[in-house]
Amino acid sequence: MNQKKVSQSTISRLFAYLRELKTLSSLNIRTISSSEMGERLNLSDTQIRKDLGYFGSFGTSGAGYNIEELKVALKKILGKDKTWNVCIVGIGHLGSALLVYPGFKNHNLNVVAAFDSDPKKVGKNIDNIVVESIEQLKSSVGKKNIFIAIIATPAIVAQKIANDLIDSGIECIMNFAPIKLDVPEHVKVENVDLCHALETLTYFVGSGK
Repeated sequence: MNQKKVSQSTISRLFAYLRELKTLSSLNIRTISSSEMGERLNLSDTQIRKDLGYFGSFGTSGAGYNIEELKVALKKILGKDKTWNVCIVGIGHLGSALLVYPGFKNHNLNVVAAFDSDPKKVGKNIDNIVVESIEQLKSSVGKKNIFIAIIATPAIVAQKIANDLIDSGIECIMNFAPIKLDVPEHVKVENVDLCHALETLTYFVGSGK
């Protein structure tokens, strides 16, 4: 089935399945049924079979899923069987913090480049990544085989940065800038609005809910 028809919620559940399979594997459990998986994740067995059915046939009736085989298959489906090179654009407080964040490696993400327009930041070495001028972005993306970009710039320049990234071949962007990016249909953008999330929390704190 065409993966373009698979919803974001389905993809999110596939990641949950993979995490659970890793836990089961560490416990030396070899097989699991869809109903047992559903009980562990508070989902119906029908939902699990439907989600997996988008990508082929898994498991055997009466025997359940082979945990190791399904784990390998889900890693491939979710792109977790490879390491993906990442760049960060905008090396302010947030961008600098992301550069030294150790969790990327746990998800097969390898930060290989950083870019900024401030001459005072260009040339700085942060966690063995030398900050490059924004003017080098287009050439470096290809040279360093970068597939994913993180935008941590002010909103006023985020759209131009996104345009340059897309022109360079980037099709996956995580956007921390507080602006909705206008991108072609084939480009996937994940927006992370920290301020909005904090504002939502202050509402609940203030209302006592």
